[in-house]
Amino acid sequence: MRDITPVTVARGDGIGSEIMDAVLYVMNAAGARLKVEEVPAGEAVYKRGHPGGLDAAGWGSIRRTRVFLKGPITMPQGYGNKSLNVVARTTLGLFANVRPCVSYHPYVRTRHPRMDVVIIRENEEDLYAGIEHRQTDDVIQSVKLISRPGSERIVRYAFDFARSNHRQKVTAFVKDNVMKMTDGLFLKIFYEIAADYPEIKADHMIVDIGAARLADQPERFDVIVTLNLYGDIVSDIAAQLTGSVGLAGSANIGETCAMFEAIHGSAPMIAGQGIANPSGLLMAAVMMLVHIGQGDIAARIHNAWLKTIEDGIHTADIYARGLGRVRAGTAAFAEAVVERLGQTPVTMPPVGYSTARPAYDRINRLSPRVRALKELVGVDIFLQWSGGLPDDLAELVLPLSTDALTLTSISNRSQRVWPDGNADVFCTDHWRCRFLAQHGPVQHGAIVELLGRLAAAGIDFTQTENLSNFDGKAGFSSPGQ
Repeated sequence: MRDITPVTVARGDGIGSEIMDAVLYVMNAAGARLKVEEVPAGEAVYKRGHPGGLDAAGWGSIRRTRVFLKGPITMPQGYGNKSLNVVARTTLGLFANVRPCVSYHPYVRTRHPRMDVVIIRENEEDLYAGIEHRQTDDVIQSVKLISRPGSERIVRYAFDFARSNHRQKVTAFVKDNVMKMTDGLFLKIFYEIAADYPEIKADHMIVDIGAARLADQPERFDVIVTLNLYGDIVSDIAAQLTGSVGLAGSANIGETCAMFEAIHGSAPMIAGQGIANPSGLLMAAVMMLVHIGQGDIAARIHNAWLKTIEDGIHTADIYARGLGRVRAGTAAFAEAVVERLGQTPVTMPPVGYSTARPAYDRINRLSPRVRALKELVGVDIFLQWSGGLPDDLAELVLPLSTDALTLTSISNRSQRVWPDGNADVFCTDHWRCRFLAQHGPVQHGAIVELLGRLAAAGIDFTQTENLSNFDGKAGFSSPGQ
């Protein structure tokens, strides 16, 4: 008997139970070799005091099976709760989000009949790291973190995916014209790794025009790799372009664990009516089966699903007169897929998958680390202050400079307001005072001395950021950037 793979399943909230029933029914009928462990997840678990939406037993099951098929989740609003998706991705090391976005012309209405794009998104870093602080009455900060190892892993995964799936091009979406250091690092790494894949074309676009081009001409793209926030937005745009977000599945891949889900929400307004489309979760299950080495079952289900769509058996969200023949509910749609197991589509191309488990050993082939010469040359000190104009703040702070560190500029909401600031800049109570070394690198004690002077003067500093040069190049942006 061939190996049976344990998987953790959470039905989730809203329509989750209905669509999960349909998906499990199809997989069982197709001969999927699974041992299902069901765990509670979602709104009820949040309300029992688990801020990640999953209790200890649920996390234990996932760490044991290393495969998680998740229904849509409703997260109660309020401080303290965290998105289960975000927590799972960071806790389990699910660094890559993979979303195939394919048009099913002429059976599902779309303006882009030749669309076949895969969005690969970095999953652990960027603004979605969730590092936020309220610093003053007026200002809340969210920290964007981009690392070299994290960028290398996701970019290499994208090129490996393209090579394994016979894709021709990988495009990076970035905003390096504004975020020159963070997005600039990602783009630099993108082209470094692209050199290892000479048979695959590599290019990049600024994310705003890239998203516009994707919405207008998606057939221009093949594989897109991007940062966390951009990828979340762009992948939903791409899914909708195919005709419905209800058709798209999503994989979250790590070295040891993986999570699979539909990209749509829990849709509580239609829960219990038996009309939800299980296709997104079913396509996620297909990706799961490929991941665990049951590509034969995955192809059997996927081809039956394509044949069902070809035959005009459509759920209400995609049904359109002239395209659909039967408006099917959730259970009836699943039954139609089961009836077509063993069949292949006639008009749309059939699919096939390998039965070998994907290997992820290359993703950790990080470039050799050569430690840079790091020199501490200053500090940005952020203040809460509402005492008047920028010149008034400078008059208060400038005398507190030390022999080692001197105030050189003040900015507010990234705009330089002293010296020679623009009087039209709207200022909040959150100020960045930049102190730079006047005579070469300084020691940390110089910053401690400076902070002591500020504290003694009754100035409310909320945060500090050390300013360092790396191999003689500034590792920080200029005032006004």
